[in-house]
Amino acid sequence: MNQQFTFDDWLRAHGQRAEKALDSLLDGAATHPARLHEAMRYAAQGGGKRIRPLLVYAAGELGSANQDVLDAAAVAIECIHAYSLVHDDLPCMDDDDLRRGRPTVHKAYDEATALLVGDALQTRAFEVLANAHCDAQVRLAMISALAAASGSRGMAGGQAIDLESVGKKLDLAGLKQMHAMKTGALLSCSVALGGIAAQLNHAQMQCLFNYSEALGLAFQIIDDVLDATADSQTLGKTAGKDAANDKPTYVTLMGLDYAKQAAKELQENAIAGLESFGDKAQALKDLALLVVNRGK
Repeated sequence: MNQQFTFDDWLRAHGQRAEKALDSLLDGAATHPARLHEAMRYAAQGGGKRIRPLLVYAAGELGSANQDVLDAAAVAIECIHAYSLVHDDLPCMDDDDLRRGRPTVHKAYDEATALLVGDALQTRAFEVLANAHCDAQVRLAMISALAAASGSRGMAGGQAIDLESVGKKLDLAGLKQMHAMKTGALLSCSVALGGIAAQLNHAQMQCLFNYSEALGLAFQIIDDVLDATADSQTLGKTAGKDAANDKPTYVTLMGLDYAKQAAKELQENAIAGLESFGDKAQALKDLALLVVNRGK
């Protein structure tokens, strides 16, 4: 990271890079069957903070990762994230009509199309990684990491726990486990994909895991805070859904002040875990600040 580094410039450049990569690596909207491909683009390109692709790029800068490989990893993780949101919004899950400030996929199209959009985005993610122009062992490691983070011991499992917990009381340990799986797993995977592409060693990957574990929990805590305090226009999705659905959150379990303080401490822990990387990790540090300061 050079002395001229400014996070705003970095954020703008890499946000644009992520959008360009998505546009390039997703099938065109006119590709047969056109309605499905149009809806896939609607889901994946319809705004969002692109935190996960940004984490891929930032972690990749810790080594000498090939930019095309980072693009593939960034698109893959965003496809998985987009698919999870499409399915999460379905009537059989959280039943929401608004996502990123516009109608959810099942409202803009229909439920069957939304289901297929999620399926197709998931498989596209692994196709993109399988075709990445890098060493076969690197490709395999990235595919394995994304599969583990997305499945029953990661994001999908966390969503299952979330659905099972409606109307029930979770203790703090149970809430942490749910968040670590539902939200934290993909965030951690984003960082890991960048590290794998950069071919970091075991000790460096462990530092990244410590960072991303703290960041993932902080991210979800802030989501809980914003759900309780922000309006739908600010969030781009329906505010107050967790309370309305009687879901356990950090706010309902521990209170608003505790949740805010916990997120701040996790942010500090995440940044401290990057000390050994020096200035190369500045983008990762600034992303931790961005995550926790959302809504301020």
